[in-house]
Amino acid sequence: MEKRQELWSDKKQILQCLIMVIIWETVYGQIRYFIPEELQKGSFVGNIAKDLGMDGKQLSDHGLRIVISTGTVQYFELNFNTGFLQTFEVIDREEICGRAEMCILKFQVIVESKLKLYAVEVEIIDINDNAPSFLLKGWELKISETSAPGSRFPLPEAQDPDLGINSIQSYQLMGSSYFSLDVQKRENGARQAEILLQKSLDREEQAVYDLILAATDGGDPVRSGTVQIHIIVLDANDNAPVFNHPVYEVNVKENMPKGFIVATVQATDLDEGINGEVKYSFQKITRKDTQMFLLNSTTGEITLLGSLDFEASSLYEFEVQAMDGGGLSARSKVVIFLTDLNDNAPELAITFEINSIPEDSPTGTATAILNVQDRDSGVNGEVKCSIPSNLPFQLKKSIDNFYTLATDRMLDREQVATYNITITATDNGTPPLSTSKIISLQVLDTNDNPPLFAESAYSSYLIENNPRGASIFSVRANDPDWEENAHISYSILEGQGSHSLLSSYLSINSETGAIYALNSFDYEEFREVRFHVKAQDGGTPPLSSNVSVTLFILDQNDNAPEILYPSPPTDGSTGVELAPRSSEPGYLVTKVVAVDADSGQNGWLSYQLLKATEPGLFTVGLHTGEIRTTRFFLEKDALKQSLVVLVKDNGQPSLSTSVTVTVVLADSIPEILSDLSSISAPVDPQSDLTFYLVVAVAFVSCLFFTFLLVLLAIRLHKWRNSHLYDSGSVNFTGVPVSQFVGVDGVRAFLQSYCHEVSLTTDSRKSQFNISKTNYSNTLSNEETCDGKDPILSGDDLNLNNGDLIVVQVS
Repeated sequence: MEKRQELWSDKKQILQCLIMVIIWETVYGQIRYFIPEELQKGSFVGNIAKDLGMDGKQLSDHGLRIVISTGTVQYFELNFNTGFLQTFEVIDREEICGRAEMCILKFQVIVESKLKLYAVEVEIIDINDNAPSFLLKGWELKISETSAPGSRFPLPEAQDPDLGINSIQSYQLMGSSYFSLDVQKRENGARQAEILLQKSLDREEQAVYDLILAATDGGDPVRSGTVQIHIIVLDANDNAPVFNHPVYEVNVKENMPKGFIVATVQATDLDEGINGEVKYSFQKITRKDTQMFLLNSTTGEITLLGSLDFEASSLYEFEVQAMDGGGLSARSKVVIFLTDLNDNAPELAITFEINSIPEDSPTGTATAILNVQDRDSGVNGEVKCSIPSNLPFQLKKSIDNFYTLATDRMLDREQVATYNITITATDNGTPPLSTSKIISLQVLDTNDNPPLFAESAYSSYLIENNPRGASIFSVRANDPDWEENAHISYSILEGQGSHSLLSSYLSINSETGAIYALNSFDYEEFREVRFHVKAQDGGTPPLSSNVSVTLFILDQNDNAPEILYPSPPTDGSTGVELAPRSSEPGYLVTKVVAVDADSGQNGWLSYQLLKATEPGLFTVGLHTGEIRTTRFFLEKDALKQSLVVLVKDNGQPSLSTSVTVTVVLADSIPEILSDLSSISAPVDPQSDLTFYLVVAVAFVSCLFFTFLLVLLAIRLHKWRNSHLYDSGSVNFTGVPVSQFVGVDGVRAFLQSYCHEVSLTTDSRKSQFNISKTNYSNTLSNEETCDGKDPILSGDDLNLNNGDLIVVQVS
């Protein structure tokens, strides 16, 4: 029979669970479900996917999950296959909510795809899963034999953690007709059982009575509990103990240490002896409270055994009984109020966060969702969250104690690439307590910065004749972006070359920006190269910038001086200059003219006399190249003076060129001709032509003297007949004399000078004053004088077997 009743009660309980499960409602955006306690793990709670308007098969795609706060127990879970909310643990209502009339478990559900929070409430319905029980297995009650019928004596109160109909509904007393049970219902709904004496007692007739007290609840099935009542009949005791206060109320801070005396109860008894001795004991106290407090049966001191926690329980209430030795007793209520202290720091939990965000994300982009709780109450439990004010983020409070961390303005990765955001939760207690958490957020790069060169324009210098492939210089651009957006490639855009395409002269390393010379540059060809270098990053779309580059070619001393005058003969002859013997010191004999294709100091030329037949007779201007006499000519001076002039530039190392100038000394034309006949070519002992040259010179000399005699005779004849004889002087102007005479069979280069020839009556010798009237640095012939020699005309006369060449004067 009992098994059938239990089976039937189980079926009713399951039916009740199914009825309560299907009831749900949404209040102010909250979803509420009702379930009975003690459901097995995995039991159905509600179809949350349907209630949120989502497809249960795509819950994982939406990122739907339950938000569990720090320090809380997870009682529910989501079934991603069905979309159902189901239990994760067996829920004991009495353990979670104690004696609270309503037991509601709250949690949040987040949809990560939408960054939305939904509040869910599950109310736990009480079931009759606890039977009434007594704190003590036996209860001893002492009653004086003088107690009159109708006297009342308190009985122990049964405990039932269930609520409502499932709690204690009735008491029954069994065992003797001398006693009856009287149950009184208090204002709070609790029932207090007392023994009512029905008949007078006689200790000598029966000194002990054993009764059974049963407490029954109203659940289905009905549960009950019993305790044995042991009554001892005592001799007469006419005074009962009396407490000083009917109710003892004390306030205790929750941080009081163990051993602290919470309160002291005191009762007095006017009897003497054993009837006046009072003993104290707890009454109507829960098992948990007996583990928290200790009552000294003699002194009435209530001592703290455990640690008080306002968050666990803010109030303790029980009764203390004082009983004398005669069995009379009295009761007083003790109420202990706990004072909350700010002993719990806020609990900060990050329920959702992202680790990276693009720098071009719009303002208001959510990066994290946080939950904050404080176990303290009142002001101590009020919490505020904050972040540093200098960060581009803000905290927005959403529902309950949830905050959303979002961007407050545009981000710039080039300024700050990573943010370590410190979120601080601080309560309003005294002193305030706080908790901090750091969220690390990396800012992802976008290609919003073009490459920038270090300089607005570049210039470099390169010495000509550089080796092919040589590195000239490098350009460098920086891009504050990251990775591919900062990967820079270089290229040459355009330029101005001299005669060739720029690509044939220059190339650039696209990775490093190093510029190389593909060919050798020649300063004499072009002196500077202008072009542009483009720097482009690897972003999408790519960004670029250009810079102007000027390459200056520096001159190198790679050209030796070139002699323009006297010009090098083409037939192997040596140039000869004429200088009158009557020349004064400083007389300009000739000038060596040279040019250098180089520039700057590489083109600065200097002249020096390297070798001379008569050292100290001639000098060469250091910078002019002018050959001048330094003293008067002497008779002993050789007719032919060979001067080796060295022309060198100022480069490092310097380059030089030498030229040999032959100067012939003569006072008059006849003397020149006679003296020139004595000029012989250098004897080469190893040459087979020496003998033939001597014969030729002798033959030519004879012809020359014959021609000279005829010439002098004609000249004297004309001079005597001239009107210049009467005036005392005869001047010949514009008589050109050749400056070059060929020696050693070399034909002289024709270079005309204008000479002034003067014959005076008071001088027996003919005097020739030779002055260069027109000079050029080039190889072009000088302008000739207007006067012509009427005697020396015709073809060039070759005398002395090729050693002497007389050049026609025009």
